Amino acid sequence: MASAATAPPPPASLKRIVAASLIGTTIEWYDFFLYGSAAALVFNKLFFPDSDPLVGTLLSFLTYAVGFAARPLGALVFGHYGDRLGRKKLLVLSLLMMGGATFAIGLLPTHASVGAAAPVLLTALRLVQGFALGGEWGGAVLLVSEHGDARRRGFWASWPQTGAPAGQLLATGVLSLLTAVLSDAAFGSWGWRIPFLLSGVLVVVGLWIRLSVDESPVFREALKRAEERTAARGDEAEKPPLVSVLRHHWRDILVAMGARMAENISYYVITAFILVYATTSAGVSKQTALNAVLIGSAVHFAVIPAWGALSDRVGRRPVYLLGAAGVGLWMFPFFSLVDTGTFGNLVLAVTVGLVLHGAMYAPQAAFFAEMFATRMRYSGASIGAQFASVAAGAPAPLIATALLADYDSSTPIALYVIAAALVTLVAVGVARETRHRDLAEVGDADADGTEAVTSRAAGARTV
Repeated sequence: MASAATAPPPPASLKRIVAASLIGTTIEWYDFFLYGSAAALVFNKLFFPDSDPLVGTLLSFLTYAVGFAARPLGALVFGHYGDRLGRKKLLVLSLLMMGGATFAIGLLPTHASVGAAAPVLLTALRLVQGFALGGEWGGAVLLVSEHGDARRRGFWASWPQTGAPAGQLLATGVLSLLTAVLSDAAFGSWGWRIPFLLSGVLVVVGLWIRLSVDESPVFREALKRAEERTAARGDEAEKPPLVSVLRHHWRDILVAMGARMAENISYYVITAFILVYATTSAGVSKQTALNAVLIGSAVHFAVIPAWGALSDRVGRRPVYLLGAAGVGLWMFPFFSLVDTGTFGNLVLAVTVGLVLHGAMYAPQAAFFAEMFATRMRYSGASIGAQFASVAAGAPAPLIATALLADYDSSTPIALYVIAAALVTLVAVGVARETRHRDLAEVGDADADGTEAVTSRAAGARTV
């Protein structure tokens, strides 16, 4: 039976916590995805105008990838302090950093105004975005996971995950509206700045909501026990979370990284690269491509909680494996539908791809949280998720664009996603089922890690 310190909060309180995490992650992902869409549509002309159009797009996606490179550093720093100081404080900081960088991008001078300094400044702000997002995800999903109970953890923890499609929906919707009402010249001149400047308003709303929630009771209890152990040991300090998680949870980190490969790569191919492929190879207008992603993102948002609830009934692994296999099998039909150039087929291709992606993304929050002990959970979940993004999501649009330039065919791109799906199938296939694990019982490691290892062994039950 859960203790009073770790008992689930009342439904109204839990819904407020879920709302705070969801709104915060929506804003953070809005900022991050807005950059990706702008990189595909206008940044090649504004910041790399002297390059061939496709080369300019490659350079634009390279700055996009830089944001992913900063995410592991953000995971390390935010994970360390999140496991030491708490989830809430670090989530407030990540939101401020992400929103500030995005607002500043909206004020940047272009290459026509300041020359080579423009892409340098753009890259620097992208690094700040990536650093902030590297710390955001782990804290947001843990805040919900550690407040809820094991019976419906998959469902409740999947709601912060809907922040990704919600942010994509918001970013794509704003861009789609602007491209519909503005001429190409007006959008390229000043219209592209509007979505970035709107981030300032969104951050104020997000902070107001995020500051209203309480710290995780599971973390507070674990921190209290850690302080008691430190006092009993005298001057012997507690090991840094990074050291403990790499020593006692390295297998879980590798599983998390492998699980991210298909999920991350497929998502950025379906939502970011598709804007390039559809407009250059399939002859689709920017507006049509954006509208297809918009519709697909709305469906994606709706199905994620359903997949999360299903993972509570049948387990995290079966749902995740279904999504990985489905995405791999869908890639050839996906590109065949896009190649037709019709709006209906484009919507079908993107929507089915995102529904299958949701089967991986929905249980991921609870799955990763359940792998790690409380006092190293922020570090473990963040490192596993964000280090994988460097090899997965970061280069995905870049690799896909390069393959298109070299082969002038979608076949190598489809094979690229299929290879990622195979990696994920192996990683999740060898993982242990975690849905019965009580996070309050997945202990905080002692100086030698004994408590964490014992609790993991007791908690990991295969269904």
